[in-house]
Amino acid sequence: MENRSRKCLLAGGSAEIVVKKSRFIATTAPVKSQEEAAGFIERLKKQYWNATHNCYAYIIGEDMLLQRYSDDGEPKGTAGRPMLDVLLAQQLHDTAVVVTRYFGGTLLGTGGLIRAYSQAVSEGLRQSVIQDVRDGFESVITTAYNDLGKVEYCLASHGIAGNDTEYTDQVTIRLLLDEAELEVLTRELAQLTNGKTAIRKIRKVTFAVGEDRRFAL
Repeated sequence: MENRSRKCLLAGGSAEIVVKKSRFIATTAPVKSQEEAAGFIERLKKQYWNATHNCYAYIIGEDMLLQRYSDDGEPKGTAGRPMLDVLLAQQLHDTAVVVTRYFGGTLLGTGGLIRAYSQAVSEGLRQSVIQDVRDGFESVITTAYNDLGKVEYCLASHGIAGNDTEYTDQVTIRLLLDEAELEVLTRELAQLTNGKTAIRKIRKVTFAVGEDRRFAL
């Protein structure tokens, strides 16, 4: 079963660069719809009402089909499209970015503008929180104490950490798993424990995968 993970912003960020006295301020945000993206862009335009330009780009949807950008008065192809290209290069879903420019008095030329807007977006993303996001299930493993070592070894071999463990007459481990992981663990745990370890789905969830933990969104 294919694991359809995607990279998304969990939290936006902001960064500023200066190129030949022009200030470029990149602000990023997670967005789930075109309406959210429009609202985010409008807020930034109001915040930086006196800026020379407020250019933007965003990508929405699991398949990244909704893509929009604007040069906001900059020469065509020098701002919005390069900004979108940075989002696409990082394979980011459901992400919007606005780059605000305060003109510093020196023309940058086509190449200079493309580089400046692209760099500003890259710096803004470095200040953002980006995570691997998956659709899957909150699941529960129930096992006997004498099989716990086998279960923990199996989970560790797949880089999966339990979210919560309860010790009663048996051991119950709560997990966030995508469908492919659920299938693999069901098969391997049955083999390792001779069918004595049960794993069941509780509910569908969308969750983020960090280096050492997973959490539902």
